[in-house]
Amino acid sequence: QVQLVESGGGLVQAGGSLRLSCAASGRTASIYAMGWFRQAPGKEREIVAAIRWSDDNTSYADSVKGRFTISRDNAKVTIYLQMNSLKPEDTAVYYCSTGARKTYYSWDYWGQGTQVTVSS
Repeated sequence: QVQLVESGGGLVQAGGSLRLSCAASGRTASIYAMGWFRQAPGKEREIVAAIRWSDDNTSYADSVKGRFTISRDNAKVTIYLQMNSLKPEDTAVYYCSTGARKTYYSWDYWGQGTQVTVSS
Protein backbone atom coordinates (compact mmCIF):
# COMPACT_ATOMS: atom_id res chain seq x y z
CA GLN A 1 0.00 0.00 0.00
CA VAL A 2 1.04 3.54 -0.72
CA GLN A 3 -0.50 6.58 0.94
CA LEU A 4 -0.60 9.90 -0.90
CA VAL A 5 -1.27 13.34 0.54
CA GLU A 6 -1.69 16.39 -1.70
CA SER A 7 -1.38 20.03 -0.74
CA GLY A 8 -1.06 23.43 -2.34
CA GLY A 9 -4.39 24.03 -4.01
CA GLY A 10 -6.30 27.28 -3.75
CA LEU A 11 -7.87 30.20 -5.54
CA VAL A 12 -5.84 32.16 -8.08
CA GLN A 13 -6.58 34.65 -10.81
CA ALA A 14 -6.13 33.74 -14.45
CA GLY A 15 -2.49 34.08 -15.43
CA GLY A 16 -1.31 33.25 -11.95
CA SER A 17 0.65 30.30 -10.61
CA LEU A 18 0.27 27.57 -8.03
CA ARG A 19 2.45 24.68 -6.93
CA LEU A 20 0.95 21.41 -5.81
CA SER A 21 2.79 18.85 -3.71
CA CYS A 22 2.12 15.16 -3.17
CA ALA A 23 3.94 13.21 -0.49
CA ALA A 24 4.02 9.43 -0.71
CA SER A 25 4.50 7.02 2.19
CA GLY A 26 4.25 3.30 2.74
CA ARG A 27 5.63 0.87 0.14
CA THR A 28 7.35 3.57 -1.88
CA ALA A 29 10.32 1.42 -2.90
CA SER A 30 8.22 -0.21 -5.62
CA ILE A 31 7.05 3.02 -7.26
CA TYR A 32 7.41 2.97 -11.05
CA ALA A 33 5.83 6.35 -11.77
CA MET A 34 3.66 9.02 -10.20
CA GLY A 35 1.21 11.33 -11.84
CA TRP A 36 -1.22 14.19 -11.49
CA PHE A 37 -4.82 13.92 -12.59
CA ARG A 38 -7.68 16.39 -12.46
CA GLN A 39 -11.43 16.24 -12.53
CA ALA A 40 -13.64 19.22 -13.29
CA PRO A 41 -17.35 19.25 -12.41
CA GLY A 42 -19.33 17.14 -14.85
CA LYS A 43 -16.23 15.84 -16.57
CA GLU A 44 -14.21 12.65 -16.42
CA ARG A 45 -10.94 12.47 -14.57
CA GLU A 46 -8.01 13.12 -16.91
CA ILE A 47 -4.28 12.72 -16.60
CA VAL A 48 -2.34 15.96 -16.51
CA ALA A 49 1.28 14.89 -16.10
CA ALA A 50 3.38 11.90 -15.11
CA ILE A 51 6.97 11.24 -14.13
CA ARG A 52 8.79 7.94 -14.31
CA TRP A 53 10.98 7.13 -11.34
CA SER A 54 13.81 5.35 -13.15
CA ASP A 55 14.85 8.18 -15.46
CA ASP A 56 12.67 11.22 -14.62
CA ASN A 57 10.96 10.89 -17.98
CA THR A 58 7.96 13.21 -17.99
CA SER A 59 4.81 13.42 -20.06
CA TYR A 60 2.03 15.99 -20.24
CA ALA A 61 -1.48 16.42 -21.52
CA ASP A 62 -1.54 18.68 -24.57
CA SER A 63 -3.70 21.17 -22.71
CA VAL A 64 -0.97 21.92 -20.14
CA LYS A 65 2.24 21.56 -22.15
CA GLY A 66 4.46 24.56 -21.74
CA ARG A 67 2.54 25.78 -18.68
CA PHE A 68 2.80 22.95 -16.14
CA THR A 69 5.93 21.18 -14.92
CA ILE A 70 6.04 17.95 -12.95
CA SER A 71 9.08 17.23 -10.81
CA ARG A 72 10.08 15.08 -7.88
CA ASP A 73 12.20 15.01 -4.79
CA ASN A 74 13.42 11.45 -4.54
CA ALA A 75 14.63 11.76 -0.95
CA LYS A 76 11.23 12.98 0.23
CA VAL A 77 9.28 10.72 -2.16
CA THR A 78 7.32 13.79 -3.15
CA ILE A 79 6.18 15.07 -6.49
CA TYR A 80 5.28 18.59 -7.43
CA LEU A 81 3.19 20.22 -10.11
CA GLN A 82 4.21 23.77 -10.92
CA MET A 83 1.30 25.40 -12.71
CA ASN A 84 1.91 28.68 -14.50
CA SER A 85 -0.25 30.82 -16.76
CA LEU A 86 -3.34 29.30 -15.21
CA LYS A 87 -6.62 29.48 -17.08
CA PRO A 88 -10.21 29.21 -15.82
CA GLU A 89 -10.46 25.87 -17.60
CA ASP A 90 -7.74 24.52 -15.28
CA THR A 91 -10.26 24.70 -12.44
CA ALA A 92 -10.65 21.18 -11.03
CA VAL A 93 -9.87 18.89 -8.16
CA TYR A 94 -6.30 17.71 -8.65
CA TYR A 95 -5.28 14.23 -7.54
CA CYS A 96 -1.94 12.53 -7.40
CA SER A 97 -1.64 8.84 -8.07
CA THR A 98 0.75 5.96 -8.32
CA GLY A 99 0.49 2.27 -9.02
CA ALA A 100 1.11 -1.18 -7.63
CA ARG A 101 2.91 -2.40 -10.76
CA LYS A 102 6.68 -2.21 -10.69
CA THR A 103 7.37 -2.28 -14.42
CA TYR A 104 4.77 -0.12 -16.11
CA TYR A 105 2.41 2.76 -15.52
CA SER A 106 -0.57 1.96 -13.32
CA TRP A 107 -2.82 4.09 -11.16
CA ASP A 108 -4.01 2.17 -8.15
CA TYR A 109 -3.46 4.56 -5.24
CA TRP A 110 -4.97 8.01 -4.99
CA GLY A 111 -4.70 11.01 -2.76
CA GLN A 112 -7.69 12.84 -1.36
CA GLY A 113 -7.47 15.63 -3.93
CA THR A 114 -6.88 19.35 -3.69
CA GLN A 115 -9.11 22.02 -5.21
CA VAL A 116 -7.67 24.46 -7.72
CA THR A 117 -9.92 27.33 -8.72
CA VAL A 118 -8.87 29.85 -11.37
CA SER A 119 -10.97 32.98 -11.61
CA SER A 120 -11.29 34.98 -14.81
